[in-house]
Amino acid sequence: MDLFNTQFIKNEKRWLWIDYDKGISIILVAYGHCYEILKDHGLALEQYPFFNYIGVFLYGFRMPLFFIISGLLIVKSLNKKGLQAYIADRSNNILYPLLIWGVIQVSLQIVMNRFTHNGYTPIDYLNLIINPRRTGIFWYLNALYCIGTLYAFLHVKLKVPAVAQFCIGVALYILFPLMYQIKAGLFTDIFEYYIFFALGDLLSKLMLDDKKMQLYTSWKFFVPLLIAFIAIQYYCTPINLQASDFGIRNVEINQHYLFFLQAVIGCALSINCSFFLQKLQVLGFLRIVGYHSLYIYCVQIIVMTVTRTVLMSMLHISNVPLLLVIIWTAGIVLPVFFYNFCLRYGFWWLFSYRKPEKQIAWLKQANILGFNKKNELSAGNKSA
Repeated sequence: MDLFNTQFIKNEKRWLWIDYDKGISIILVAYGHCYEILKDHGLALEQYPFFNYIGVFLYGFRMPLFFIISGLLIVKSLNKKGLQAYIADRSNNILYPLLIWGVIQVSLQIVMNRFTHNGYTPIDYLNLIINPRRTGIFWYLNALYCIGTLYAFLHVKLKVPAVAQFCIGVALYILFPLMYQIKAGLFTDIFEYYIFFALGDLLSKLMLDDKKMQLYTSWKFFVPLLIAFIAIQYYCTPINLQASDFGIRNVEINQHYLFFLQAVIGCALSINCSFFLQKLQVLGFLRIVGYHSLYIYCVQIIVMTVTRTVLMSMLHISNVPLLLVIIWTAGIVLPVFFYNFCLRYGFWWLFSYRKPEKQIAWLKQANILGFNKKNELSAGNKSA
C-alpha cells in the first residue's frame, strides 16, 4: 500500500535532510493555518490557551527557512541549467501553481462572500501579483519566485557574488519596516526575505558538504542551539501575544532585528534536527511530506476549510482538541494524496504546465491506492 508514491521519492537522488527540514516546516505552517481557520466560528478557543501559545512560540522561523533552503540550491541549479532554464523551472514550479490555486481560492472566497462577508472582490485576482498578502497565503510563492528570479539575474548577468548579495539583502531588510508602513505590496515581502535567500546561498558550500555531517550532528552543536532557541522564543512569544494591529507579526515588524536573530536560531536548530534525522534514517514520513511541501501549501487552506465545514456543520463536532488534530492532519495528508491522484489521472496541469513525465510513468505502473510487488520491482529495474 503506497498512497503517497513514496517509492518514487525514495528512488530520487535528493538531499534527505532538506526534505526532512521542509517536512518539519510545512507541518508547523499547517498548525498555524489550522488554528487560524478555527477562529471566529463559535468555538471556545480561549479555554485552550496552550494551543495558541504553542503556535506563536513556534512562529518566527518557519517561512524564513523555506527561503534559506531555496537559496542553498540556487547556484547548483544555475550551473546545471543556466539562467533561462532556471527561470522557466521557477515559472513552472512556483509561479504557475500560484496563479492556478490563487485564482481557485479567490474565486471560492468571492462565491462565499455572500455568506461570510469576507470582503473579497474580483480585484483580488490582481492582488495575487501586486499585493499578495491581501489574498492570504500566496504571498510566499510570489516572494519566492520574485526573489529567486532577481537573485539569479544578478548572479549570472552582473556577476554579483554571494557576499555582495547578502549585503543587498541586509540593505533591503533595514528598509523592510518602511515598506510595510507605506503598504508597498509585493515589494514588502521581497525586502524582508531577500536576506534569508542570500544567506542560504552564502552558506551553501558548508551546508551541502556531506563531509561535515559529523559536525552538524554533534550534541555540542545541538544543545547550545536548543537553549538559545527556547530563550529567544520565550522572550518573543509574549510580545507577539499582545493585542496589537500586527498580531503574531509584532516582533517581525516592530523589532525586525530581533526577528532576524530569532529566525536564524530557529532555522539553525531545525536544520540541525534534520541532519540528525538523516543520520538516523528515522521518521521517513517527514521526507515524504517535505517533498510535497509546495503542493501541500497550495491546497492546504481549501482542504482545511472543507474539513472544518464537514466536521462542524455536518457532524456537529465542537471539541477543540479533536477538531485541531483532525483538521491539522487533513491539511497535511490529503493534499499529498490529492497531488498524486491528479498526476495519476491526468490532472497534473493543476500544479505545473510541464507534464512530469517521469513521475507519471511511475504512477501509471501501479494502482493509485497501492503498489503491488511485481510492479514495484519492475519500476526499480527500469530506473536502474
